[in-house]
Amino acid sequence: MVDRAIIEVKSGDGGNGAISFRREKYVPFGGPDGGDGGEGGAVILLADPSVKSLRWASWKRHFAAERGGHGSGSNKHGKRGSDLVIKVPLGTEVHRNENDSDVLLVDLSEAGQQFVIARGGKGGRGNARFVSSIRQAPRMAEKGEPGESTTIRLDLKLIAEVGIIGKPNAGKSTLLAVATRAHPKIAAYPFTTLEPAMGVADVGYRQLVMAEIPGLIEGAHLGLGLGHNFLRHSERTKVFIHLIDGSSASPLDDLKQVNQELACYKQELADKPQIVVVNKIDMPEVRQRVDDLKRQLSFLERPAHFISAVSGEGVPELIKEAARLLDQMAGEVKIVAEPQVVLRPLPEDKRVVVSQEDGVYHISSAKAEQLVVMTDMTNAEARLYLKEQLIRLGVIRALTKAGVKPGDKVLFGKVEMEWQW
Repeated sequence: MVDRAIIEVKSGDGGNGAISFRREKYVPFGGPDGGDGGEGGAVILLADPSVKSLRWASWKRHFAAERGGHGSGSNKHGKRGSDLVIKVPLGTEVHRNENDSDVLLVDLSEAGQQFVIARGGKGGRGNARFVSSIRQAPRMAEKGEPGESTTIRLDLKLIAEVGIIGKPNAGKSTLLAVATRAHPKIAAYPFTTLEPAMGVADVGYRQLVMAEIPGLIEGAHLGLGLGHNFLRHSERTKVFIHLIDGSSASPLDDLKQVNQELACYKQELADKPQIVVVNKIDMPEVRQRVDDLKRQLSFLERPAHFISAVSGEGVPELIKEAARLLDQMAGEVKIVAEPQVVLRPLPEDKRVVVSQEDGVYHISSAKAEQLVVMTDMTNAEARLYLKEQLIRLGVIRALTKAGVKPGDKVLFGKVEMEWQW
């Protein structure tokens, strides 16, 4: 199972607006009729139950949506670019690095859940949109806004109610196969399970989703055995079935070692409710020590279960106990009567912040950055219109106050221009 991937996504650029004038026989004053460019397609992540892993990301790492079509004469607008939908498994977390820190953007844990990871670029306006009482025949149009591009990390965490944990060869795969419809690999050597496996157990009229977690050995947090990175798949589980090999020299030490590895990964995992289960009581030497094991495990919050995953003895009772514990936990969930009020600062789109670094003036204003990137600087009329808008936004006043002079370098987002006003 491929459960982690890093991909690059880019939404479609907006189409350019058109410069066109209506010319028809017997129509002496046709006027501008340049259409707008189409909006670029967005990149959307979709949680799809039919997708089981992130293996597709090892074949393709770059994803781009379709760009918008350009406008044309007769007020014809460009076609909107098609959205790109990337299907991911249920339980996929989307992370992005922002200001040198890892940020969780969304947890796609419900079927059909969607998240727009990159918004399509805005289409440029055609010259028909710039007509005014003082500009009756504009010979200018906007360029399309570039689409957004970003690098994201996808982390898959399986969605299961019950996780089966334990040391290698404790019988986890056999238990999963007996309790559910799963067919995990079963063999008489350690680490037969190299990746988590899932199955569904029937308990009366309900079903339990169970996941087998690969075996943990002492020192897994140091990279021994299979390590413990796969424990991310157990973070969503509500209950652990902690399987112990009854034929082990020291079952109690095995229990403590696995719990210690859980705590080394995340303390929250070690604190999850556990049903301790001693396996292999079908073996005579294990059945003989059942009473002794009960005494050793008498300190547990819940009584230990004794089963044989091979013969199925005790397995139905174990699954019923897991279902009962889950129902009990669901009843303990507290419902907040009133929604919590979250205060958020006003958007900073209208704020103009000027900073200077190495002789370059940096402008922080979302609207000003969008205006500059969509302006055709080779068009004199477009440059004049840009100046009018920068005055309206207060950018020129802020730059003048900061001491900018003609010829200085000014950076609007990623676009650098030589100041001329």
